[in-house]
Amino acid sequence: MAEAQLKELLAIWVEGWASSRHYPTQTIGGFPAAQLLDRSGDWVAFATDPTDDDFARLAEFTAASQDRILTILTDDHLRYRTLAERHGLSVLGADQELMVMDFEGKDVEEPWLNDDELKLTTEIEERAATVTVATHDGDLAASGHVAVADGFAVFDRIVTEPNFRRRGLGSFVMRALTAAVSEHGADQGLLIASIDGQHLYHHLGWGDVSGVLMLKNPLNPDGPSLND
Repeated sequence: MAEAQLKELLAIWVEGWASSRHYPTQTIGGFPAAQLLDRSGDWVAFATDPTDDDFARLAEFTAASQDRILTILTDDHLRYRTLAERHGLSVLGADQELMVMDFEGKDVEEPWLNDDELKLTTEIEERAATVTVATHDGDLAASGHVAVADGFAVFDRIVTEPNFRRRGLGSFVMRALTAAVSEHGADQGLLIASIDGQHLYHHLGWGDVSGVLMLKNPLNPDGPSLND
């Protein structure tokens, strides 16, 4: 994929992801960033295959606070791991993937939950939706979020609880979310998936776009995933 296309997809993903989580956004040296209000309260910055000079500026921003994170979309992990070490950053995660799917010809009708034990609840916001699947006693089985940005449905936090796995609920939640925002004209889907999620999304017809490398200030022993 051309760099300009990847940069555009990243900007759309950040817009939808931040909107879904109600994160403030800004640009850092021309690169998008979001404030993790429900986490550290600090910023995560994003870039696609930045030049060495761009990386240096982003690394300086990231190193200025121990809770900041730098996320790079790239398939050249070795290059950016080397640059990270040079600028005093360490790797937070390297196993996620930006993925995309074309909805043309796909079923976007609300799916039928074929399980008498469970019930579906869909909450609609402006250009966004939250889906939950729970037992009639209120025990959460699965959930997910989606927000529409520039014609893309950006999916986030697709979770199936451990006791309810292997029942097709991940696929069900994805279809229910797609149906919930179908009236907003989203004709493609976009998400960043963990290594576990990638197996599900490949099965559903999603395609890989770019690897994701997350970097952090080494003073911070850990940090959130983009899917947390």
